[in-house]
Amino acid sequence: MSHRFTRALGASLLVTALATSLVGCGGEEAGTTTTELSATEHNDADVAFARDMVQHHAQAVAMVDLTRGRDLDPEVAQLAEGIRDAQVPEIETFSDWLGDWDEEVPPTMLDHANAGHGSGDMSETMEGMDDAMPGMMSGADMDALQAAGAGDFQTMWLEMMIEHHEGAVEMARTEQEDGRYRPAVELAAEIEESQGVEIETMRDLLG
Repeated sequence: MSHRFTRALGASLLVTALATSLVGCGGEEAGTTTTELSATEHNDADVAFARDMVQHHAQAVAMVDLTRGRDLDPEVAQLAEGIRDAQVPEIETFSDWLGDWDEEVPPTMLDHANAGHGSGDMSETMEGMDDAMPGMMSGADMDALQAAGAGDFQTMWLEMMIEHHEGAVEMARTEQEDGRYRPAVELAAEIEESQGVEIETMRDLLG
């Protein structure tokens, strides 16, 4: 009887130890995708997110600028202006963060346009900019959009903006996984949500 009790107790302790080990492993695995957030401290992921989104948002605003003077459906025109209204302040926020962190604010398409060169070859405005980030249009893409005829422009613009938004959502998810600066992570969550809604709206507009 005593031996059976001892074996049972040993088995119970073994099960408890295994369960504790599994819980511990699970906690470590979860921690690899979660960074402790800070209201003041930032990391490399925050810097990369801010720097990339400055250029990414600026290109979206440049795409909105190309809708000016075009014969668009009212819903599309309203969506375009909504994108501008949301992303221009966010560009300013990202730029302010980079300045606070003593990081360089990258050049954007809007810098070129504001210098009085917005109506030329769009490829030239992309020089020195990273078009490899998710959803970023190339200079050739922007040239094609600018040159599109009345019958093609709206569809092309919606398709390109969907791809552009999908890239922003991907970048926002990466920031939420890897970022440390709480305001940046929270803004990333807002971008994922708002641009996800706009993606669905644009898909509906395309029919």
